Amino acid sequence: MKFLRNLLDKPKGLFEKGGKLEKLYPFYEAADTFLFTPGEVTENCSHVRDGIDLKRAMITVVMALTPCILMALYNTGLQANLALSKVDTSLLVGWRYDILASLGIGYDPASIIANMVHGALYFFPVFLVCNIVGGFWESLFAVVRKHEINEGFLVTGMLFPLILPASIPLWQVAVGISFGVVIGKEVFGGTGKNILNPALTARVFLFFAYPMQITGEIWVPVESSILAAVDGFSGATALAVAAAPQGGLAALQGMSTSWMDSFLGFVPGSMGETSTLACLLGAGFLIMSGIGSWRIMLATAIGMVATSLAFNALHNAGMTENPMFSLTPQWHFVLGSFAFATVFMATDPVSAAMTPTGKWIYGFGIGCIGIIVRSANPAYPEGWMLAILFMNVFAPLIDYFVMNANIKRRTRRYELAQ
Repeated sequence: MKFLRNLLDKPKGLFEKGGKLEKLYPFYEAADTFLFTPGEVTENCSHVRDGIDLKRAMITVVMALTPCILMALYNTGLQANLALSKVDTSLLVGWRYDILASLGIGYDPASIIANMVHGALYFFPVFLVCNIVGGFWESLFAVVRKHEINEGFLVTGMLFPLILPASIPLWQVAVGISFGVVIGKEVFGGTGKNILNPALTARVFLFFAYPMQITGEIWVPVESSILAAVDGFSGATALAVAAAPQGGLAALQGMSTSWMDSFLGFVPGSMGETSTLACLLGAGFLIMSGIGSWRIMLATAIGMVATSLAFNALHNAGMTENPMFSLTPQWHFVLGSFAFATVFMATDPVSAAMTPTGKWIYGFGIGCIGIIVRSANPAYPEGWMLAILFMNVFAPLIDYFVMNANIKRRTRRYELAQ
């Protein structure tokens, strides 16, 4: 470690003010602080003393995402292998299949290794494009503004691949992350100043710009004996089945996919969003570390349950024929991206409400709006992305009214005490 420390300290003068490489200081600082703690510390007495900094907070979130990442690798490969198990694999053409053949790995969905490796061939290209392109924009703005490269992109670069379908074109990944980083964060001043979640901003741009690709050509078992272009095969997720004209709770109960399959994550969907269990493991880690707000998570779940129960009552009373109104809270809990959005997106400390009371209002609003969008608009049965972005916009206003109410209450208390 001392050798590495000396190796980094030796060229430091070249990157500092007045050095030949002064403009490239953000790159030196990024490498230095990634390997070690920041070199600058508070000289005078500070009001708050804490061992946590931005880098540790971001790394903690990435660690909490580990179960979702592992599930993304396994389930993406599982769904692909389930499709290929019905296909004459000798007719398959593509670089992924060439790599699997060269490694001697088959397409057995019962093989953990086969599923993990196959899933990695879909996940990591998306992950690399996201981080290379997004890192470029992050670095460019850091150099222009002459400030350090913030670690906030570590989380954006990990979240965005997890909320994308496996079959999304890589050029769309580059376009989406560019929009999310530049328009969703950098135009507001960078990490800590954005009012919208950058990863969700990137996804909502792709959703409206390229709806066919972002919806995802999802892996499902097929019945055809020959399907050379498996990448072009698409099928309905459980959420899409529920939103169909003859869908609803009855359609879900008639599917071969059970509630437990959806809870564990062995279903088609965006790569990192399918497993509610993996999201709950991440939630526990975030809550114990103090990084994620349990108030927002719980309030979002309460809002979801309250709204879905109200819709169930309307459906049972015969006031609507919308099949989505028949879905019970336990199905909403495991379908689509509810768990992932609640744990990792809604709790973004920058774009979420910051006051304790505001977090309850903010989370409850997300839960209500998400169910309203999901149920009232069958054409778009996944409403959490829009719900979170909508509440991101109102989070500062919520905190403003909460703080004003606290000030007025304390003022009255003080006046009565006189």
